[in-house]
Amino acid sequence: MGQTLTGLLTSVRAIAGRPGTPAQSRPGGGPDQALVAALRLCGDHLSALAAAGPLTDARRTRLIASIGALTTACSTPGADAFDALLRTGQLALDSGGEAEARLALALADEATTVRARSKGAWRLRGNALDALGRGEEAITAYERHLALQQNTAASRDVERRIATLRAAGDRIDEALTLFRAGAETEASGADTEAFGAVTEASRAAARLSRHLPAAEARAAFTDLVRLRTAELGAGDPTVRRLAALYAEHRRLSDRDPVADPLLGGAEPIGVPGLRRLVAGRTVCLVADTPRTAEQEQRPGSPLAALIEGYDLVVRCDEARHTAPAARTDLHACTLRGDTPWKGPRWDRRAGARLVFGDPLPHWRLALRSRLVPGAQERVGDATLRRPLHDPALLGEEAGAGPASTAYTVLRLLDFLGTPARVDLIGFEGPAALSPREREWIGTRTANTDDTAVRITLR
Repeated sequence: MGQTLTGLLTSVRAIAGRPGTPAQSRPGGGPDQALVAALRLCGDHLSALAAAGPLTDARRTRLIASIGALTTACSTPGADAFDALLRTGQLALDSGGEAEARLALALADEATTVRARSKGAWRLRGNALDALGRGEEAITAYERHLALQQNTAASRDVERRIATLRAAGDRIDEALTLFRAGAETEASGADTEAFGAVTEASRAAARLSRHLPAAEARAAFTDLVRLRTAELGAGDPTVRRLAALYAEHRRLSDRDPVADPLLGGAEPIGVPGLRRLVAGRTVCLVADTPRTAEQEQRPGSPLAALIEGYDLVVRCDEARHTAPAARTDLHACTLRGDTPWKGPRWDRRAGARLVFGDPLPHWRLALRSRLVPGAQERVGDATLRRPLHDPALLGEEAGAGPASTAYTVLRLLDFLGTPARVDLIGFEGPAALSPREREWIGTRTANTDDTAVRITLR
């Protein structure tokens, strides 16, 4: 990676020049100067990465590869490098560091210079400002994105984020109004020592503003609450309201509110509830393969009749081939990647939905972001999020490597021990399980049916 990074940095400098120097002229005029400026910013970032030592972060490795693609696009006559620029900015943002967020913002600024009416560029700018804690500026960028966005469904996440940022700012405004309403009167009647405390609180209030970066606003808000509590006591009604505003501000800063906290009336289901759900019932896990999907959708096909005969039909992960209206009594999925909460929403109708994932904060955020109200009647709770490694369930060591969702469901059903029968349908070819998983299944297989591509475990 060291040689690759050095070579890429050399290529970037050849096109964009070094910091403080004009880019070299190229035949035909070369790429837009804003793109050249963006590439120079990428070169500065590469230089900092090279000085920091060996790279072990996969997200930064993907960012470097994206900078390479941008470099190639900028050096190819006639190539449109704009999409590569946006992708580089997004990958910089996904890397998670403050330096990467600043790079994403700088690239977004250059992107809006190249195409002022690009909704993607304005959303990237809003996301970057948001990541840097500059909420009021982010709102302006998000609103520009919404003005250009024609797809109403695609705008909902941005609209929710704007509402959250505004609500957080409103809590600060209300706190300042609350403080100013009583501070002058309290100070006029206080003794010298108390007056000093009020003065300290006034200084904290003077620092607090909704226009501050999030970290600075949080620190000033914390100081204001602490000083007012020390002065008036925790039981004072004004202090209690101030503390409530502070708590709301912290919650809004950490995560967006859920549009429908009850998820359309979906009920949480834990281990006892799942045991009752599958007790005495026949269960089939159906693989998402082109062959299985085609046969299942064919009217009167033997496979469709076979699947319809089960009490519970289980499907796993995102459906690529299965028809949207295909019967799904239980949908299970596994969170993967560094930001699993950013995946597509789970809008396929299902009787129950189990989400497997770790760590717990990522699992919670994914549920908040990806569950669709009304798309499920039951949702697996935290006791079902890691059945293979939970000491209260199977308690296996995590060193065996990632497990497929289907295998996790099978092990969970086997642990519960209440289904009358469990069959796998279509798990062959691309849908085949790993050797370790097939070995476990093989020791418990009671029957195989080549015609239906069915494996019976019970």
